[in-house]
Amino acid sequence: MPALKKAALAVTSAALLSAFVVTPASAAGGDDDAPKPPADMSQVGGAQLGRSGTQANLLAGAPVLPKKLTGRSWMVSDAESGEVLAAHNAHWRLPPASTLKMLFADTLLEDQALLPKTREYTVKDEDLADLGEGSSLVGIKEDLSYTVHDLWLGVFLRSGNDAVHVLASMYGGVPKTVQAMQERAVELQALDTHVVSPDGYDAPDQVSSAYDLSLFARDGLQNADFREYCSTAEAQFPGEKKKGKKRETFGIQNTNRLLTGADGVDAYKGIAGVKNGYTSHAGNTFTGVAERNGKVLLVTVMNPSSDETHAVYKEAARLLDWGFAASGKVTPVGELVPPKSALVDEGSDTEGTGKGAEAQTPAGGKGEHGAGAAQAAAATDGSSGVGIALGVVGGVLVLLAGGVFLVNRRWPLPDLMRRRSRP
Repeated sequence: MPALKKAALAVTSAALLSAFVVTPASAAGGDDDAPKPPADMSQVGGAQLGRSGTQANLLAGAPVLPKKLTGRSWMVSDAESGEVLAAHNAHWRLPPASTLKMLFADTLLEDQALLPKTREYTVKDEDLADLGEGSSLVGIKEDLSYTVHDLWLGVFLRSGNDAVHVLASMYGGVPKTVQAMQERAVELQALDTHVVSPDGYDAPDQVSSAYDLSLFARDGLQNADFREYCSTAEAQFPGEKKKGKKRETFGIQNTNRLLTGADGVDAYKGIAGVKNGYTSHAGNTFTGVAERNGKVLLVTVMNPSSDETHAVYKEAARLLDWGFAASGKVTPVGELVPPKSALVDEGSDTEGTGKGAEAQTPAGGKGEHGAGAAQAAAATDGSSGVGIALGVVGGVLVLLAGGVFLVNRRWPLPDLMRRRSRP
């Protein structure tokens, strides 16, 4: 073969190799002694998502993935089209911590007849009896009344397990709530998820995945109340009530540091929610949504091993930066599947496995549980200012035909108003 042809073949081969990149899990900076993902993971959303390690199909001109990614599992996806741009152990079943509250909200916010915003409820002792030791609390007191609106602010801003349990009591009790959450997970095809506690507090066999958490966020963002609560940075919460005086209030701030810019973490430009979590068992977990130049991305990071302070936020910000830069320059590695109810038209998959999905039962076995990750703070490139989520993005279009779920979801993401104190 002439030298010129050999050189051309070599260049072509190199280009093809660079277009399909799979990094082994160890390349993500993890500890060799850390738990490893199972070899056989779910393929819901596509076969590539069931593989261990980093999955990314980079085309010519695509930016390389960030180097400092230590999450046991992470994923970045287009919130509107559902395309998964890149993932790492996307279906690894891990403890979710308070990010599971997104599923709690998806489930209960649907029932506006039972839980309208203005409904008031006087808290009983038994409503708060089964809170886990060391639970995050908003400060709810027995024998005082709160509106449903108050309670949702407590759930989203302070990640209050007390607010979750009061809402669960209003819904019919914790067992009924857990059952409804599990049914909702199955409806969303979030089959890695097994719900034991409604608040995400550590419980045996309670697991989810980066893939499922992204499904929960995407589903929740269809709901205006969910968008409002998850994007509110600070609010006033009802306090003590003294006879003959106006009831006191106290300020609460969202624990999502990419939203608030608190504790040395810069607010991420375009951030609009969604939910963070931490337990000693789950480590740090985070799912966020951000908009930039008309593109809306979701990111989920679970249990980073980095000793950087607030590593979960730093890694999420890096992935968002990469996702916005890589848009249109990657071939998706999978998709966020539609709910089962979207697949009931003629010729559809009535079992709801969805395109690229596998039929399976919800997770019920033990997941691989991780140790807690350290926290602390540093600024991220491309993160500055108050992190305004840019105004109204547009309307919503959902087309269902022949079992095909075509989505062009453009939500009215919150503006600066969400960052002011709410009543």
